[in-house]
Amino acid sequence: MKYQLLPALTAEEYAALEASIVEHGVLVPVEYDENGEILDGHHRVAICESLGLVDWPRFVRKGLTEAEKRKLARELNVSRRHLSSAQKKAVIEDQLRDTLSISSRAIAAMVGVDHKTVSAVRKRLVKGGEIPHHDEVEGRDGVKQPARKTIKTAFMPETENRRELMKVAKDLRAENQKARHAVRLAHMDIVAEKGRASAPEAVERAYPVYYADPPWRYGVRSEVTGREKSAENHYPTMPTDEIVALMTRLIGGDWPAVLFLWATNPMLPDALRVMEGCGFTYVHHWIWDKEVAGTGYWGRDRHELLLIGRRGDVAAPLPGSQPETVHRERKGRHSAKPEFYAETIERLYPAMARLELFCRSPRPGWDAWGYEAGEAAE
Repeated sequence: MKYQLLPALTAEEYAALEASIVEHGVLVPVEYDENGEILDGHHRVAICESLGLVDWPRFVRKGLTEAEKRKLARELNVSRRHLSSAQKKAVIEDQLRDTLSISSRAIAAMVGVDHKTVSAVRKRLVKGGEIPHHDEVEGRDGVKQPARKTIKTAFMPETENRRELMKVAKDLRAENQKARHAVRLAHMDIVAEKGRASAPEAVERAYPVYYADPPWRYGVRSEVTGREKSAENHYPTMPTDEIVALMTRLIGGDWPAVLFLWATNPMLPDALRVMEGCGFTYVHHWIWDKEVAGTGYWGRDRHELLLIGRRGDVAAPLPGSQPETVHRERKGRHSAKPEFYAETIERLYPAMARLELFCRSPRPGWDAWGYEAGEAAE
């Protein structure tokens, strides 16, 4: 019970879970670390053992620190539990003792409370000497910032000078924008040339499992200013017509296969075009909740979609082995996807050849095709 960090289920909750397992089996895989310690699913294991079961769906998390394991255990449990105010405060206190550097807003998002509640608990623990004061915290987006932000002040010019101030500010913005645009264009050209030199022309065999994160090119309101922070600064992007043509050439055919294809909200119709062009029929999708909201015209996106398509006679996962459709994990570096999804595909298709398209960091046990695909990690 090393990572059983929340109160035990009530008798009613335990009985309901037991009845569900008897009728349907274990629907949510039990999560372990590489040492065999249970991170999430203590009650499921206890019920299975009491019923005489010897096997159940499992998922192994590798490479986590002790603090990360405890944080994960809390997040997975809190998302499924109805906790009282006292229990939520206990979770907050434990999380602050484990990870003092995480911001109050990040912990509040994890527990489902107002960030002012976390700040009040933090202040009380600091005042009581239970945790030290911290000058720097890590936000939900992973960026470190001062725990207390300095107040910026500026003097308002006299009325007759304000027009001149606005003109100077406009000229400064235009100069900075022009410089950033020139640097961006040069960087995009370097990245694209590097990609063209290293990308293979073809895929040499057919695969039953494909996993792809295409380099979508998004529409912007201004080609001059709208791409200052776009994907082109990290890798060469492609119009949808070119992605359809390329992927059809690489993996189009009629042999049975399954395709896992990443898409964002604005590129959903484009992703369905790609899937159809390669001969796949959409069957389902999974959702990655990034925890941190980004930008968007109609809403601030904080999730991405992993579309699933099948071609030919492809078996669906065995009952009880399917993952939940929503996985919550804070986003990291640009375009990087959680290991959870590739690991889930490995678990569902353990003995099959798998190809990752548009790959930049090849995984052991996978073949890779992509502009930046190098040697597989150990």
